[in-house]
Amino acid sequence: MKLQLTALLSLICMIAFGQKKSEKEEWKQLFNGKNLDGWDIKIRGNDLNDNFGNTFRVEDGKMVVRYDQYDDFKQKYGHIFYKGDFSYYRVVVEYRFVGEQAPKGEGWAWRNSGIMVQGQPATTMGKDQDFPISIEVQLLGGDGKKPRTTCNLCTPGTNVVMNGELKTQHCFNSTSKTYDGDQWVKAEVLVLGDSLIRHYANGEMVLEYNKPQMGGGNVSGNDPSLMVDGKLLDHGSISLQSESHPVEFRKVEILNLKGCMDAKATNFKSYYVKADNSACTYGKK
Repeated sequence: MKLQLTALLSLICMIAFGQKKSEKEEWKQLFNGKNLDGWDIKIRGNDLNDNFGNTFRVEDGKMVVRYDQYDDFKQKYGHIFYKGDFSYYRVVVEYRFVGEQAPKGEGWAWRNSGIMVQGQPATTMGKDQDFPISIEVQLLGGDGKKPRTTCNLCTPGTNVVMNGELKTQHCFNSTSKTYDGDQWVKAEVLVLGDSLIRHYANGEMVLEYNKPQMGGGNVSGNDPSLMVDGKLLDHGSISLQSESHPVEFRKVEILNLKGCMDAKATNFKSYYVKADNSACTYGKK
């Protein structure tokens, strides 16, 4: 009897161990470290995939934004879009600011870039459109003199809900530390459809809000027929920004959470806990 019980317990442990291994996180590298395959480029005033001034390029295994071929920035805001559509996910970017700002770049754009999530596709942007309709996770570098948080929120063509109230202002500061100089910073965004978005800076949660939706201003040159005020953004593109200051990205990766949702959950907080505990198979759906 003892022998049978021991064998049964061993079998249960083997099954449990096998399940745990199969449910490991499966991160996908969006940037392969070699080239820009799988990405689309849209720079204001230029056609899709016209990489004006070789703005977006790969150097030393990093995706970089450079302005050495610019005489005048001329508000040529640019974005590089991963060719995909996502709804529930965690995206991680490791970035740093370097060098000097492009000639005639706006003062507010000094050491300024962003991760755009739940955005419109690159193919639907107007030739003279400045920013995609999206949620912008604003990335900022410090000047060594005063606090300047990163992983903030800006809202080109969008609004969000915070603490149950619709917010229509353009930008919101996070609670992050200031990161001066050329140090690498890890920015992570948790996106759960049109329900919940959280920002993390170097592993610390620094901002949270709900119900990302179209509305407001702060975007120009877009097709007005695509702007539907109040439409919830439950899926969309992911892109990285060129706003006039050189920036480098050494990692861009995603953990697809689609398919992990507990259909019986009344809110997405339980969904997030479930995912953290590996209660579903990551990256499979």
